Amino acid sequence: MDDQDPLQTVTKVLTGKWKPLLIWNLSNSVHRFSDLKRCLPDASPKMITQQLRELEEDGLVHRKIYPEVPPKVEYSLTDYGKTAEPLLKQFTIWGANHLRKKQIESGSTVTEHMCVCLLAPKK
Repeated sequence: MDDQDPLQTVTKVLTGKWKPLLIWNLSNSVHRFSDLKRCLPDASPKMITQQLRELEEDGLVHRKIYPEVPPKVEYSLTDYGKTAEPLLKQFTIWGANHLRKKQIESGSTVTEHMCVCLLAPKK
């Protein structure tokens, strides 16, 4: 990979089976791991952990550990991570248009929906 290629950098940092959905869900509010697992029921805990760690290493996600027993950990987007939100919104628009195109081509019914888990913001 060319470390100077912006498109390859975006691909490396923002793609992963669950990264876009993790960022999207964290854009709404702070979440604990169990919240994110509920939002991504098909993702294994190991995969969610791995992708959260990668996002943390790249400076997009902040992990806050509370000194309690049992430990409490919360995840949120950093200010830098929030800069990815407009990109994900554009991907969502493109994805909706692509689904619409495929549905029209196949003659199936066009439906509007977002497959994202939006949990109530924590206070």
